[in-house]
Amino acid sequence: MIADVRQRTDEELAADAAREGSDGPAFVALVERFRDRVWRICFRLLGNEQDANDAAQEVFLRLFLHRKSFEGRSRYATWVHGIAVRACLTMRRGRSRRQKRETLGPDDSWDQNQPGRAGAADGLKLDLMKMLDTLDEDDRAILILKYAEGHDYEELAEIFEMTPSALKMRVSRAREKLQQRFPNQI
Repeated sequence: MIADVRQRTDEELAADAAREGSDGPAFVALVERFRDRVWRICFRLLGNEQDANDAAQEVFLRLFLHRKSFEGRSRYATWVHGIAVRACLTMRRGRSRRQKRETLGPDDSWDQNQPGRAGAADGLKLDLMKMLDTLDEDDRAILILKYAEGHDYEELAEIFEMTPSALKMRVSRAREKLQQRFPNQI
């Protein structure tokens, strides 16, 4: 049975997992196949190991509870990545306001801490994740999945439930925002 599971496609295993009454061999095989990928996406979207672990656990719980929901209209991997992205975005939005209040004091402002502006040290370089953090959550996630995870526009359009042309426009606008905010960095 183990060799049989390894030779089956994700979509075949998903159909078997939907028929299984519990966490049978098909679902276990899917978890093993996607564990590293889901954790990597969660880590890239959330930025720390503990949150990535929590989010990945939430993703696999959702996969288990909704294993009968996969309809096969997209690749199973795209469906899983969509669940991972939505779980991470929910977590980021939940902690976002609290962290912003803790990070910025009453006299701090974003403009004062930017390269090339008053108060910024000469030659200050921001890392890519800090740059991405200036974008809204969806744009940040789209760029990470596009450029760090290598998803194509069609897969991203399915994950974010929009047309490929709308997604291309979102990518273009997000890149423009970064270029405007960090003209000497990108």
